[in-house]
Amino acid sequence: MTNGFDPRFFDEMAKRLADVMPPQMTALKDGIEANFRSVLQAGLAKLDLVSRQEFDVQAAVLARTREKLGALDARLADLEKELGR
Repeated sequence: MTNGFDPRFFDEMAKRLADVMPPQMTALKDGIEANFRSVLQAGLAKLDLVSRQEFDVQAAVLARTREKLGALDARLADLEKELGR
C-alpha cells in the first residue's frame, strides 16, 4: 500500500479518467493513464492520510483509554467520598 491506499485504487482511477478522454486521444490513452496515475499518487501523498487499518487500531486504543478513564474517574470519586467522611 502507498500512503494507506491500495495500488489498485490508483490503477482504477487512472483507467476511469483515461476512459472519459475523447475518442481522438485513444492513441495517447496509455500515456495519459500513466500520467493520471502519477498525478493521483503525488496528490494523495501530500495529504495527511492513514489507512483504514491504522484508523481502526487507533479507534480501538481510544475506546480502551476512555474505558480506563471512566473507571479511574469512578475510583477517584469513591476515594474522595471516603476522604470526605
